[in-house]
Amino acid sequence: MNSFGKAIRVNIFGESHGQLIGITIDGLPSGIKLDLDYIKSELDKRRSKTSLTTPRRESDDFEIVSGYFNGFTSGSPLTFLIKNNDVRSSDYDKFVLRPSHADFTAFTKYDGFQDYRGGGHFSGRLTVCITIIGAIALSILKSKGIEVKSQIKEIGDFVSSSFLEMDVNEINNKKEVHEKVYEIVDKVKNKHDSIGGIVETAILGLKAGIGEPFFDSVESILSHLVFSIPGIKGIEFGRGFDFAHLTGSEANDELKYEEKIITETNNSGGINGGISNGMPIIVRSVFRPTPTIGKPQRSVNYKTKETLNVIGKGRHDPAIILRGFHVVNSIIALGILDLIVRTEGVKWIR
Repeated sequence: MNSFGKAIRVNIFGESHGQLIGITIDGLPSGIKLDLDYIKSELDKRRSKTSLTTPRRESDDFEIVSGYFNGFTSGSPLTFLIKNNDVRSSDYDKFVLRPSHADFTAFTKYDGFQDYRGGGHFSGRLTVCITIIGAIALSILKSKGIEVKSQIKEIGDFVSSSFLEMDVNEINNKKEVHEKVYEIVDKVKNKHDSIGGIVETAILGLKAGIGEPFFDSVESILSHLVFSIPGIKGIEFGRGFDFAHLTGSEANDELKYEEKIITETNNSGGINGGISNGMPIIVRSVFRPTPTIGKPQRSVNYKTKETLNVIGKGRHDPAIILRGFHVVNSIIALGILDLIVRTEGVKWIR
């Protein structure tokens, strides 16, 4: 379904080339002052602005049509609407299925009634909605001393130092994007190709005891949300898949007491038994390369069943990760807020 959450419930709607997209947020208490400038600044981070991102230029201006009165949430569902202005639907053929897109699966599921333009409801365009709720969540969390920080960890032959080896100050001061990243993306773009990458996210300041085993563990909720972002194909926590090469004595995080119980290392990524242990939560997620590329690829016409060569049309990012890592940051903030409110109750937000 297009909704998520138990304590804070969100529903997103719209299509890439439809009249508008939007999000409804239910469960926020009344009396929360919304920082609209901060929401706009988070949307600006995600927005395409350079030659290394999609040529589609949307302003992402939003209108709040419910749940907001005199600068504060009113307690009723909060709804944002964002118009689609810069569309070019002629680039898309309903029956020519783009390799590794949702064209075939959507056609099959919805019997050909889906909006196929620009990927329709499956488009990364809808991550604008995620960024809006993310901005609200980030603002609330920050007021409680909790920060969510993301960086581009790996792309091509570039590998950045990991948050696992840093203290809180180092994480807060770490650059989100290294200059080398832009060089790699530029080279790939000039070859009419695309490239994937790994985002690393740290949640700082979260106390121990947040999370609900088994099915609502911290890992379960964050994985559910992160995999909702178009283009995400993998996730790991702490040392993740590296645990396959470690012994127990190498992997375990020994405990010590320094005003509170903490661990010597953070291989578990701040989570034990699906519950936060008070150490920074470290999450890594991987974006696949953008499927639409300027090189010929074999595909099929759904109507004629003819095999043909296609060259990607439309306006797409050569590397989803350049804008996508802001979306990861946003959706993880939503997940953490929902998990906290499940434990602390909605009045915690105030």
